[in-house]
Amino acid sequence: MKIFTDANPSEFPEGTVVTIGAYDGVHLGHRYLISKTIEIAGNIAASSVVVTFDRHPASVVRPGSAPFLLSDLSQKIDCLADTGVDCVCVVTFDQNRANESATDFVEEFLVGKLNVKMVVVGSDFHFGHNRHGNVALLEELGRKHGFEVLGAPLKSPGKGSGEVLSSTMIRRLIASGEMERASEYLGRVYELRGHVEHGDSRGGNELGFPTANVSFSGSMATPPDGIYAGWVVLENKERFAAAISLGTRPTYYPGGGNRLLEAFILGFDGNLYGQGIGVLFGKKIRDQERFSTSGELIAKIREDIARVDAFCGTQSL
Repeated sequence: MKIFTDANPSEFPEGTVVTIGAYDGVHLGHRYLISKTIEIAGNIAASSVVVTFDRHPASVVRPGSAPFLLSDLSQKIDCLADTGVDCVCVVTFDQNRANESATDFVEEFLVGKLNVKMVVVGSDFHFGHNRHGNVALLEELGRKHGFEVLGAPLKSPGKGSGEVLSSTMIRRLIASGEMERASEYLGRVYELRGHVEHGDSRGGNELGFPTANVSFSGSMATPPDGIYAGWVVLENKERFAAAISLGTRPTYYPGGGNRLLEAFILGFDGNLYGQGIGVLFGKKIRDQERFSTSGELIAKIREDIARVDAFCGTQSL
């Protein structure tokens, strides 16, 4: 897959079939549109291209109410690579881009730089300054510039649900701790990426369960505080089952400590400090609890690990 931030029509002499969007999370609804893009491009011997943005447009247009993210840029690129699309164009979304009219974006970028032959978007797609662009405008500009438009129907998470499969819906599931349903609609297990940092060393020295303390971006969607069964993926792509704790450690900080993401990695013995890892949330095991003694906490951790081991042993990723 080729990744670029700008383009020249000479790179696409046969033209392109383009789909456009924030593609936050690259969930199953997104993958449906991308699969249609790839299929149509193959039929007309054109290049399939995903046009997306280096940040969520809402973070520029309405920063005070921008949504938490389901994927950072590196995760989004990785997920897009898995779809088999030929190219990803990452557009810088700044204030100038936010002020750009829908017509200018189509004529200068899609037509002028990508030599577009067809645009594939969801039927509710909006773009351009103040979201004035839509499928109808694309069709009008397509007649003028010689490209076609497919406004595909939106995917539903299930028959009779009356709801559209969307990033907003998945964020809501994550916020309520429904990680299995979130994973189902994402088409993958939800992942937070970060780097392993030094903690207070209590997990290994006092409790006997050393954990990886993982920093992560505050812009990412997170589930509620609690204990989760899941996995850790190391830089070398090795995957291990893990008991994951997200919370403020009320046993030791009853007044509320810093919110930390920690993972006890089953079957791993090594030094991960400074390394980048991925933490995958498979299923919520229990809420965060406060214990009277370290002994009570240790006993509960043993129960948690047994439940994590049982859950992960039944899953195929």
